[in-house]
Amino acid sequence: MTDRPIDPDVDLHVPAQRAELHWTVPAVIAVGGALGALARHGLQEALPAGPGEFPWATFWVNVSGCLLIGVLMVVITEVRPAHRLVRPFLGVGVLGGYTTFSAYAVDFQRLIAARAPVAGLLYLAGTMAAALAAVAAGMWLTRRVARARGARGARRAGTR
Repeated sequence: MTDRPIDPDVDLHVPAQRAELHWTVPAVIAVGGALGALARHGLQEALPAGPGEFPWATFWVNVSGCLLIGVLMVVITEVRPAHRLVRPFLGVGVLGGYTTFSAYAVDFQRLIAARAPVAGLLYLAGTMAAALAAVAAGMWLTRRVARARGARGARRAGTR
């Protein structure tokens, strides 16, 4: 046995948890993925891009999904302990189904095929930069809000 902590989302070889994890984790990921994919589809239908046009829907889906994953991971790892199925459902399922880096690659190919290389390169680099910045911003903002709420709660407790 090792001294490293057990991660029930990854360590499926733990005998006491194998039967329970066998169905629940993939099930919540599947349900979350379906919900996330439906949300993405709705946004892509609302903001269609023609040939050679910047694919704003995919851009905003990926950036907003990355912002939300930054928020989620801070909330469930630093702010409040979460049920063991929250991360697979929201992180892997909903946000994994919502974000779409495969469509990002296809959109880039379409821009190049439509002879819009400048838009393609801007999209390629801009999406990655904005997605990484969104994760960092989500984490930073969530930590800031959590600290402010913690300080406010400490002040209230001290005034009673």
